[in-house]
Amino acid sequence: MTRLRNTVLAVFLLLAIGICLSVSAYAGSAVVGSVAGSVNATVGGQEVVPNATIFSGDSLQVRDGVAVIALGRGSRMVFGRNSTVSFSRETDSVTAVLGQGNVSLFSPDGGAGVRVKVGEVTIVPAKGFKTMGEVAMVNGTVLVTTKEGLLRVEGDGQAVDVAKGKSIAVVPKAAGAPQGGGGAGGRGGGHTLQILSLGAGITSAGLAAWAIRDARNSRNSANASIAAANAAAAAAADAEAAALAAEEQMIAAGCALNQVANQLGMLTSPYTPPAGHTCP
Repeated sequence: MTRLRNTVLAVFLLLAIGICLSVSAYAGSAVVGSVAGSVNATVGGQEVVPNATIFSGDSLQVRDGVAVIALGRGSRMVFGRNSTVSFSRETDSVTAVLGQGNVSLFSPDGGAGVRVKVGEVTIVPAKGFKTMGEVAMVNGTVLVTTKEGLLRVEGDGQAVDVAKGKSIAVVPKAAGAPQGGGGAGGRGGGHTLQILSLGAGITSAGLAAWAIRDARNSRNSANASIAAANAAAAAAADAEAAALAAEEQMIAAGCALNQVANQLGMLTSPYTPPAGHTCP
């Protein structure tokens, strides 16, 4: 009897330990937020649906679409097309690690702490401000724009505040190379960060060049598509003409066969032309 009681107690103890471990593991998957809406977006390769929960460690990919993530207390992030991002939940903030693409973020005064991290660069809404801004990756350069409030850009020991209506570009730069446009001096390590105001002529010219290049690429792609469509239409027309010619030849051959059959005195013609066609 004592042995049975000990066995039962051991089983209950193991079950209790298992339940505690399960609860602990679930608690470790901290909730980041929820999906307010999405088009052509996946998490872990699975299509996301409205109100789906996003956990710390989840990876979001947006194809030709958009995804809106609500982070709590009014904060939200909107990820544009061709964006990839992973999420991390800290004690009092959520970090979105942007692999590529762009994100628009909104943080109300006193809202949940949010930040965007791109490589060595971290973008944080300033406390005490209702902040709206955009972060985008363009050819390895991080573009930061503040629509409302104040964004702080941090990286490589530097910190720059981006006020409402302002934009900056953060460019990885080899250590020891000359710094310009307001960037800080080189430090030890493989790279430093060069922070440029988009008001600078060289930066504006660079962005204009990127825009022109993208527009040219889009136009070239459109022209190529039009040329391919025209070629396909011409090929289809040629194929249709060849098919009609082949059909006419087939009808002529069949009618000639009927004439031979008539000459031989056959009661039934061996060939019947298709609807709309008659033999002479």
